[in-house]
Amino acid sequence: MADIEIFTGPNCGYCREAKRLLDAGGYAYREHDVSQPDAQALMRARLPRARSIPQIFVDGVHLGGSDDLAARLAQGPL
Repeated sequence: MADIEIFTGPNCGYCREAKRLLDAGGYAYREHDVSQPDAQALMRARLPRARSIPQIFVDGVHLGGSDDLAARLAQGPL
């Protein structure tokens, strides 16, 4: 199974959609809430130019946001 990390925030519809897609596919994932300082620092260290959430990593490789996740899942399992 893929190692999935997702950077999210409160009241983020795109984040909820990404998590819904992962949950529907039965994928386990680690969630980092960027409203928390440690998670925000981790996201900035990994993606210094990112200005939006969610940001999703699969096996350590940046996939993108919820639309990117949906497109990738349409191709088959992660």
